[in-house]
Amino acid sequence: MRLWIDADACPNVIKEIVFRAAERTGVETILVANQYIRTPPSRHIRAMQVPGGFDAADAAIVERVEAGDLVVTADIPLAAQAIAKGAGALNPRGELYTPDTIAQRLSMRNFMDELRGAGVDTGGPAAFHPRDRQAFANQLDRWLSDAQRTSHR
Repeated sequence: MRLWIDADACPNVIKEIVFRAAERTGVETILVANQYIRTPPSRHIRAMQVPGGFDAADAAIVERVEAGDLVVTADIPLAAQAIAKGAGALNPRGELYTPDTIAQRLSMRNFMDELRGAGVDTGGPAAFHPRDRQAFANQLDRWLSDAQRTSHR
């Protein structure tokens, strides 16, 4: 099992949580971005810089992700592709996307894109709060505990 982080837009506080979890559990963690990403010295954590371009980091993750991996992303199409490959997908605000919820999320995203395309101001995402950070940390811990329990059977 590996953790894949869509690192271009991932909040630093979330990266710090992931770094601590990777060290604690020994799970291989790869941050993928189209810019240089600083990572702590660790045998479990590495950065992968991809060429710039629309969705280049997403494409690199989708190409490499495997069933049982976890992708941390706020990008709903990337989450959907990861789920289609048997991986998990976790939003930095702590929402675990599932096969049951991702179709609805994709539909809503596409609807909002259409509204924006028609000139409607849909606003941006809500501010990132400490409760988002806590929700993320809780879901990540749950995922890692479940994954380790299943791998030891």
